[in-house]
Amino acid sequence: MKADIGWTIADIKGIGASVCTHNIYMEENCKPTRDPQRRLNLPMMEVVKKEVIKLLDHGIIYPISDSKWVSPVQVVPKKGGLTIVKNDKGEDVPQRVQSGWRVCIDYWKLNTATQKDHFPLPFIDQMLERLAGHFHFCFLDGYSGYNQIAIAPKDQEKTTFTCPFGTFAYRRMPFGFCNSPATFQRCMMALFHDMMENFMDDFSVHGNSFEECLAHLALV
Repeated sequence: MKADIGWTIADIKGIGASVCTHNIYMEENCKPTRDPQRRLNLPMMEVVKKEVIKLLDHGIIYPISDSKWVSPVQVVPKKGGLTIVKNDKGEDVPQRVQSGWRVCIDYWKLNTATQKDHFPLPFIDQMLERLAGHFHFCFLDGYSGYNQIAIAPKDQEKTTFTCPFGTFAYRRMPFGFCNSPATFQRCMMALFHDMMENFMDDFSVHGNSFEECLAHLALV
């Protein structure tokens, strides 16, 4: 099964548009907005440049010259694990370690004008209760899960973002959309509801026997 595991973004095959497509439905009478790019220092510009090139190379974004909706890029710290440090009183306290930088789009204005999808996320305690009825488990983490789902062509221009290197739009669902979690959860439940539990991009494949668990894993 090693060949079926996605190790890099180049391994993403995506979910067919006939299975799941992300649509962006707007509230009535909303007015499109075009935000200017935000100022970035030189190190942050390099972070953005690297991300844009990566997404372009793999067809996740494409250049676009004009759009009614334009949102700005921002760079935020990427949080890693926890470490223990001393506070001013000499006490040991946990502190989150920064592991790098994350490029994201500020879709606040677009999200405000978007009709909300209220598809529910599962309750963790109920998921654990269902898992307790099985004896074998495999735990998976979805790699760039949102990027697996295509955006409806008519809505792609709404995803346009601006940065020092131009304006680009997404072909596949990015992080930052208000309805991305609902779309992703609905898709995963439709595909895998009878063979595993999933909460967003965390998957728990299960089976009453080792062979059944492996069979479910092979299907996933």
